[in-house]
Amino acid sequence: MASHTLISSSSSSLRLTNSMPIKCFPSSFTPIPLLPTKHFSFLSLTTTTPTNKSLQVRSVAAPAESVAGFDDMVSGTQRKYYMLGGKGGVGKTSCAASLAVKFANNGHPTLVVSTDPAHSLSDSFAQDLTGGQLVPVEGPDYPLFALEINPDKAREEFRDATKKNGGSGVKDFMDGMGLGMIVEQLGELKLGELLDTPPPGLDEAIAISKVMQFLESQEYNMFTRIVFDTAPTGHTLRLLSLPDFLDASIGKILKLRQKIASATSAIKSVFGQEETQQAAADKLEKLRERMIKVRELFRDTDATEFVIVTIPTVMAVSESSRLSASLKKENVPVKRLIVNQILPPSASDCKFCAMKRKDQMRALDMIQNDPELASLTMIQAPLVDVEIRGVPALKFMGDIIWK
Repeated sequence: MASHTLISSSSSSLRLTNSMPIKCFPSSFTPIPLLPTKHFSFLSLTTTTPTNKSLQVRSVAAPAESVAGFDDMVSGTQRKYYMLGGKGGVGKTSCAASLAVKFANNGHPTLVVSTDPAHSLSDSFAQDLTGGQLVPVEGPDYPLFALEINPDKAREEFRDATKKNGGSGVKDFMDGMGLGMIVEQLGELKLGELLDTPPPGLDEAIAISKVMQFLESQEYNMFTRIVFDTAPTGHTLRLLSLPDFLDASIGKILKLRQKIASATSAIKSVFGQEETQQAAADKLEKLRERMIKVRELFRDTDATEFVIVTIPTVMAVSESSRLSASLKKENVPVKRLIVNQILPPSASDCKFCAMKRKDQMRALDMIQNDPELASLTMIQAPLVDVEIRGVPALKFMGDIIWK
């Protein structure tokens, strides 16, 4: 029989709620580990709210040998990027926010960015972070800033940028490239209206532009850790593949322009359009170079790491396996897998809890035997009996997960 240790600590600084005592599990129980071959330790945190009402948060810490390797994550002062992603509803935002708080409390000026159009960073930090601007987070020891990318504001900027002198931005652009004749011939298809409307994937394109700002702007130089709370799996894969797509697309446009330029060089020189077209080509080439830089960043094992977040269900594990395979195909570095919302052990399981625990054991067994996931460092995060909201709660969660 595996041995267990009960650790008790208290802190008056952790304010999770002012509600009456919450006890989802019996106060006296014999722990039953999910994985019999591993040793678990248990954490019971008792806090006192300003109204002197006690609150107990019981949770299961990860197996002793299943540590996140946070010492390696926090070492060094060079800029590092951590992207957390996975299936919708598995707790990516809480995991990302808790990691950002942990980095900040360990001496790193940190920025946490939400690239998910359905933002929840504000909810996680219990602070208004909307507006698409850097907002300081109150509470951590070192500077921690948050940024929720505002898709509506970005769409307006997109529309403004594609209009010039009240005309079609696309036609102006194509004219500048010496391709205006093509636009006129395709006029009946209303190409301008189609492309002046923000296309699918704009949210990911905006996120890419922010990454470029992180690389190039003085405003972000102070941050040594940048944590991304990404959108669900499909959006994230589109984000990671976008630099390749744009690089290839820009390359095709430039090749098309060269072919047309060689055939119509005499006409261009007569009408004096050479300079305008060359400027447009230069801008495209510069954009292409920046895309290559972002692509290299995503694949840089020294600077970037993607952390998969999942929950112990067969469906979530299956999707995580496909995500891991796709990330490997994109050459994006993946080392860690967080399995969130694991049920704490109890000696008095109801029928529902017993069935749920059985399902979770099946999912954990799947991970250990999955060729895509078995090689990753598995971090087991408990299901706690309060909502993780606010910096003190995120610190509590971070101390459990990021060891």
